[in-house]
Amino acid sequence: MPSIDGKRFLASLHALGECGALEGGGVNRLALTDADKSGRDWAVNRMRELDMDVTIDAIGNIVAVYRGTEELPPVMTGSHIDTVRTGGLYDGNYGVLAGLEVIATLRDRGIRSRRPIAVAVFTNEEGARFQPDMMGSLVYVGDLPLEQALTTQDAEGRTVGEELERIGYRGHEAVGSPRVDHFVELHIEQGPVLHRRGIPVGVVEGVQGISWTEFTFEGVSNHAGTTPMELRSDAGYVAACLTTFAHDLALGYGGRQIATVGSVRLTPNLVNVIPNRAVVTVDLRNTDAQALERAEREVLAFAMQAAQTQKVTCRHRSLARFDPVAFDASVVDLVAREAERLGLNVLRMPSGAGHDAQMLARVCPTGMIFVPSIDGLSHNVREDTAPDDLIQGTQLLLQILLRLANRPS
Repeated sequence: MPSIDGKRFLASLHALGECGALEGGGVNRLALTDADKSGRDWAVNRMRELDMDVTIDAIGNIVAVYRGTEELPPVMTGSHIDTVRTGGLYDGNYGVLAGLEVIATLRDRGIRSRRPIAVAVFTNEEGARFQPDMMGSLVYVGDLPLEQALTTQDAEGRTVGEELERIGYRGHEAVGSPRVDHFVELHIEQGPVLHRRGIPVGVVEGVQGISWTEFTFEGVSNHAGTTPMELRSDAGYVAACLTTFAHDLALGYGGRQIATVGSVRLTPNLVNVIPNRAVVTVDLRNTDAQALERAEREVLAFAMQAAQTQKVTCRHRSLARFDPVAFDASVVDLVAREAERLGLNVLRMPSGAGHDAQMLARVCPTGMIFVPSIDGLSHNVREDTAPDDLIQGTQLLLQILLRLANRPS
């Protein structure tokens, strides 16, 4: 089995990290911004240097194919290169560049597998600028209408379609009926489990369900000093009550229930004025579909009741909703076997974050590999993974892709 060039691979991660680099460390490469364009340009140039056939589809997904010896559907890997505003070097980028390092290794040695191997860069995985997250892969597999995605607006009213045109990545390749043999995504864990337990490889068995809901509470602005507490219509207070309720609900459910209030916007947002408007998001996650649905119902019921009690109106809308996904058992087992061939300990585990792999699982056998995140930090400029773990994960990906691409049937 060929070995990757670890030094070259690590250098590529830092090179891509220059696109949208933040002063003092980290990366801001929000989807479809100028920084995202520079990252895309860098990735496409690298793909072409590796003699890959590059296509761009109507939602801006980039797919590069390293031809096989037979005309068969490709084995695919990849991830995303868009980041949150204060991201690190590895979230998403690791999976894309590991895929390109696999191709570079095969090309160096003149190796062609039976099936082609494809590396994908999916558009707007993070959902930090445009919702829902995993937008590009959802459109790719046909589960989000293209026109709905293209007309989605960011906070400033710019649409996905307009921004794709502006940066030159609104391609012509059709979406919705992909021909993919298998999909395997390599990613940092983005959590503390592997690092704390000293285990180098996570064998991902599935992805927990995700529910994002935005609540808008509207009350009455008034003077903070002259309005008695019992006569207030305080939208900010209702938002705070919902925040604590969601937190306590997750603790009460236990198990794998997670709840996060990640965005709160108050109007007029002044120290001495009662807020007349609060917009708050609630992120609920669970590997159990029924428990997730129950949590959604409880959060909604509480929000409506709290608003009524405080003489505040309540509106809500879904920003994203995905059921839990179980990955293909044969791919999960293959990841574990190949890790053991490398002498690596593994932990079978779910993914707490959403990934493009959960969308690809709708159209082909799919699996994921995790490597440790130091102290569990991600979506953070201090996100880090040990170089040895990064290199071992990439070597593992190479072996898995070759096994799949060379299998006889």
